[in-house]
Amino acid sequence: MAAAGMKDMTPMEVLVIHHVVHRERPKKLADICFVLNVEDTHVVTYALKKLVAMGLIESARSGKESVYQATAAGIEICERYRVVREQCLTDGLVREGISGQSLSETASFLRLLSGLYDQASRAAASM
Repeated sequence: MAAAGMKDMTPMEVLVIHHVVHRERPKKLADICFVLNVEDTHVVTYALKKLVAMGLIESARSGKESVYQATAAGIEICERYRVVREQCLTDGLVREGISGQSLSETASFLRLLSGLYDQASRAAASM
């Protein structure tokens, strides 16, 4: 994120801003925690407060809950991050002969493995 022009962001803040930007829909705290697999909501709440203070996201009320959506600045920083990521990672993979389709399939497989590990962990905890 520093290479995209945003220094001193924690990994959690980077994850949160990218998720809030994803699909350009307002997100609830519980949904953000679920997608990021974070049980301690205060960790995400702290990141959200910092991102609001940075002007990258904004909060609004939806009934009794707060929802968060990206500002134009938040969308722009994620776009700059995407460009840097493609220059540093994706272009290198393509040069090595790894296609976008292959990369997508690998990411899908890794998500599947992660889910299986989470399920096994829950099963082991209940033994």
